[in-house]
Amino acid sequence: MMNYLIKGARPLGGEPADILVEDGRIAAVGDSLDATGAEVVEATGLIALPGLVDLHTHLREPGREDAETVETGSRAAALGGFTAVHAMANTDPVADTAGVVEQVWRLGQEAGLVDVVPVGAVTVGLGGERLAELGAMADSAARVRIFSDDGHCVADPALMRRALEYVKAFDGVVAQHAEEPRLTAGAQMHEGDRSAKLGLTGWPAAAEEGIIARDVLLAEHVGARLHVCHVSTAGSVEILRWAKSRGVQVTAEVTPHHLLLTDACAESYDPVFKVNPPLRTDRDVEALRAGLADGTIDAVGTDHAPHAVEDKESEWAQARPGMLGLEQALSVVIETMVEPGRLDWAGVADRMSVRPAAIGRLDGHGRPIAPGEPANLVLVDPAARATVDPAALASRSRNSPYAGRELPGRVVATFLRGVPTVLDGKATR
Repeated sequence: MMNYLIKGARPLGGEPADILVEDGRIAAVGDSLDATGAEVVEATGLIALPGLVDLHTHLREPGREDAETVETGSRAAALGGFTAVHAMANTDPVADTAGVVEQVWRLGQEAGLVDVVPVGAVTVGLGGERLAELGAMADSAARVRIFSDDGHCVADPALMRRALEYVKAFDGVVAQHAEEPRLTAGAQMHEGDRSAKLGLTGWPAAAEEGIIARDVLLAEHVGARLHVCHVSTAGSVEILRWAKSRGVQVTAEVTPHHLLLTDACAESYDPVFKVNPPLRTDRDVEALRAGLADGTIDAVGTDHAPHAVEDKESEWAQARPGMLGLEQALSVVIETMVEPGRLDWAGVADRMSVRPAAIGRLDGHGRPIAPGEPANLVLVDPAARATVDPAALASRSRNSPYAGRELPGRVVATFLRGVPTVLDGKATR
């Protein structure tokens, strides 16, 4: 294995230091380290962070390889600075058995670009009627610890309670897609003045907030871990803040697009902006940024959702919801949180690496940049700016909501256990 000397990077935005990587681990951090036998990576002006961890990635394989594969999604993740991603269960077949989650895990190992950690379905076929093989998936080679029917809400409260009780046995967590389906039938965008003006059926904030309120009470009653996917409303942030003040074991994520974009995007009727939950109001965006800043929201989860052209380039009502997110996630966080002074670089590491790794119970990720730790690292140029070109992205799909937008920051290098998966801003394989 090649050794590397990363020269002059700023760990967590602090003072410049050299980082020596040997045999997949950080051997030393300090000034003027000996580079004998190591390949030198010049990193003056770059920020060094622990490799990013995504709690919410759709890799589409098996079943929709026309939209994405584990390999192409892994490459997009590495280019975005990620060293681990959690692959959601809504594949075809659904990842509701030990066999399917092991298939996804092995595909990730074969790609070798990031650690692909499967998420297991909560219910059989995402049907919301019977619990899936939670224990078997937890005991499999994939070692599943997060379970989610994402794309569907576990709407039955009794079933949700049983799932929360079950995962306690192996320190698992249920990640809920919070959407009361009876309030969102036919919904196309956020319910409000704009939806009325545009003639699109509204998706009320209460549909999300009601499920979160119910589930934090269930989690408190059971004494289990609950994670809330893609929080999108100001009311949801307040419910989470209240739940945490009571000591409920609840964590939550926000997507990059909900930190940056609003329901005003729907005025274009461009289905690239159709997503579930929908883009919300300026007030909601401000509350989400404040919640991420104060730690009420624990993590940034991309909800990277690639779609084939025919599923996205259609009339708004027929288009599938979802957006690409892996390659621009860090840039959006820089624009919405770092540049305005709401998070420093240590805060970015906390919300995009440390806490996500803890929620997923991942070993070796989200660790300090310190001697003896696995060399899962990302080097970022905070001064760079670039205009997003969907045709240049690594994903098989092109449904990026940031097309034509100039965003700050550039991932220069990503190391997975000391092996560079990205160097000079380009994937190494």
